[in-house]
Amino acid sequence: MLNQLITNNIELWTSAETSRSTAGRGSNGKTELTGIKKLRELILELAVRGLLVPQDPSDEPASVLLEKIAAEKEALIKAGKIKKQKPLPEIAEDEKPFDLPNGWEFERFIKTLDFSGGSQPPKHTFSEINLEGYVQLIQIRDLGPNPQPVYIPKDKASKFCTENDVMIGRYGASVGKVFWGKNGAYNVALIKLHNDHEAYTQGFLYLIMKSPLGQSFFNGMSRSAQAGFSKDDIANKILPVIPLPEQHRIVAKVDELMALCDQLEQQQLEHSDTHHTLVTTLLDSLCQAVDNDQFQSIWSQLAANFDTLFTNEASIDQLKQTLLQLAVMGKLVPQDPNDEPASVLLEKIAAEKAALIKAGKIKKQKPLPEIADDEKPFNLPEGWEWARLIDCYDVRDGTHDSPKYTAEGYPLVTSKNLSSGKLDFSDIKFISETDHKKIIERSRVDAGDILFAMIGSIGNPAIVDTEREFSIKNVALFKYYKKSLSAPHFLLKFLMFAENVFKEQSSGAVQSFVSLGKVRSFPLALPPLPEQHRIVAKVDELMALCDQLKAGLNQAQTTQQQLAHTIVQQAVA
Repeated sequence: MLNQLITNNIELWTSAETSRSTAGRGSNGKTELTGIKKLRELILELAVRGLLVPQDPSDEPASVLLEKIAAEKEALIKAGKIKKQKPLPEIAEDEKPFDLPNGWEFERFIKTLDFSGGSQPPKHTFSEINLEGYVQLIQIRDLGPNPQPVYIPKDKASKFCTENDVMIGRYGASVGKVFWGKNGAYNVALIKLHNDHEAYTQGFLYLIMKSPLGQSFFNGMSRSAQAGFSKDDIANKILPVIPLPEQHRIVAKVDELMALCDQLEQQQLEHSDTHHTLVTTLLDSLCQAVDNDQFQSIWSQLAANFDTLFTNEASIDQLKQTLLQLAVMGKLVPQDPNDEPASVLLEKIAAEKAALIKAGKIKKQKPLPEIADDEKPFNLPEGWEWARLIDCYDVRDGTHDSPKYTAEGYPLVTSKNLSSGKLDFSDIKFISETDHKKIIERSRVDAGDILFAMIGSIGNPAIVDTEREFSIKNVALFKYYKKSLSAPHFLLKFLMFAENVFKEQSSGAVQSFVSLGKVRSFPLALPPLPEQHRIVAKVDELMALCDQLKAGLNQAQTTQQQLAHTIVQQAVA
């Protein structure tokens, strides 16, 4: 049945995806292969329900195994090796999560299994070198793809595990995650399952805890670093007990089918990588076109294969970033020889700037060096000029201090309030009127100004669309020497393009940042003012089309995910 379920729905399993965050053109982003994930869950679900392999009537039934375990426990209690457990309630019919095949039984977790938490030796005993008499201290990070082993004296450890032990995360974001252990001692963030009565093979124990049934044990548990689960949380949970020979057959079948899932996943990832390379190459060639004829030729090829190329969120985000790059390179709209050239615009801006300095409204800046050829990433169209951002805009920053927060007062906007390129007051801090007035003496924010995050998540430029008074910190503020000499949304589009460059040039080991000096001196390709307005209109038009494309894609992905979920539900109904 399952082989047909896989082969009859192969396109669905490999095409159902969930897109994760991307970071501009040149970033492949991350995609979760939802269909294949659902297929893996289905395999485990069928396995623990007894629907994956046929039962063999010659297998000794699980009831006999449970009788043996009960007899073993009685003998151990009589010998004083274990304590007698409090009687547990019988399993009611409404507690049973599904019907069982012949020869299977339901039993409470604590009747067949147990677990023990790890220990936490003091950190001063840790060593990065495996010395004589030391063992590795196994932590959750050591059971993932990027282990960072540390070692402790063996006599400081009290709980040990091996590579044949089934381990489960006990705290934080790893609650309920199932791992195979490693040889060493294990810390408090892990528990080790004890299968002392051999009710399960270790392989079946691993897969049953990874199955949706096993994972349901941990639903609703706290994901905080302090609050883990106890034996009381798990003791009464219900698991199927299965004839041991059938457990071996199930594990073998699961291994076979998971290998098939691995193949499907690898094929899909290779396809995604190839697709990403193709899209990147074509979009790069578009930006590198040497003349309009070549540009139009490449664009026509892209347009003819639009439905094939832009099939996921990552490729659409690549397209959006390319559109921004083409806009700032002067390749998105044609030039008009009747436009007043940018050189004249720069002269007008310089004159306005000089008048503001003379009137004492802005301070005179130290002259910056001419823009060198190696600072110019591309050739400019006729009528455009290179200039530094400070030549065209009044670029400031907010406070460098840490004013005391108050329960109410004036909002203090930081980089965190510019997420997704919007000014967000939903999680805002407040400062006093005194502190606010000090800050706005140098950096008053007005409607129509543009903000740009300089620390943390660099970029996210946003036009101020409110008359509400607020102060800024860790944010660059762009003001206009004269609004009639600027197209505000052109600067916004330019900063949306440039934020990836700023990120690449950022400093800081703990938290990325760019300095105000770097922002001010950043080279800007300045078009004639009328062309700035045409560029903004064209970018807005094309971005809207990209958003429509993405919305349709999201709807298709949602439908595929729902179909995958429905097939899984029907298979185990």
